[in-house]
Amino acid sequence: MQETLHLLKEWLLEYGVFGLFFVSFADSSFFPLPPDLLLIPMGLANSEHVYWYAFLTTFASVVGAIFGWYIGLRIGRPVLRLLFKEQQIMKVEHYFQKLGPLAILISAFTPLPFKIFTILSGISKVKIQTVVLWATIGRGARFYFEAFLIHQLGDKAVPFIKEHFSVLTIYMAILIIISFITTQYIKNRLK
Repeated sequence: MQETLHLLKEWLLEYGVFGLFFVSFADSSFFPLPPDLLLIPMGLANSEHVYWYAFLTTFASVVGAIFGWYIGLRIGRPVLRLLFKEQQIMKVEHYFQKLGPLAILISAFTPLPFKIFTILSGISKVKIQTVVLWATIGRGARFYFEAFLIHQLGDKAVPFIKEHFSVLTIYMAILIIISFITTQYIKNRLK
């Protein structure tokens, strides 16, 4: 499986920005290959365009999130069952019920499978504007952060991202959740 993903990555890299756009779109709705696997080597190979690549990746990912939402709205749960184990779906539903649309932001920024959240947002009939807003913020933060690291660290960005990115995104997710809970608490106290 790993070899197949590597060959697919190499093949998509040959298509440059078109491959990056496709993977970014598909990752948000149905595809198992994260766009970081193309964004990082493309950014390293052409660092003066790394922020353009981050924009393109974010844009395509948000368009893919809209498509994932539409899949969830029209076809729904059977599609999720084709793509993921029931245990994963139940875990995401739990996050969705607990955090609401904030779950979209967290999944957009972290290594969680974003496509489950976009499809589930359609199943849950979350407003499309909400999906677009939180997907844009989360995916933009993730891909621009990677672009920033590539721009600042060059080749050293790869080991840094491999070693620390997942942990950093989890800390950011915890910070977002704490901020959200604190804001909700303050709002409720002021009523």
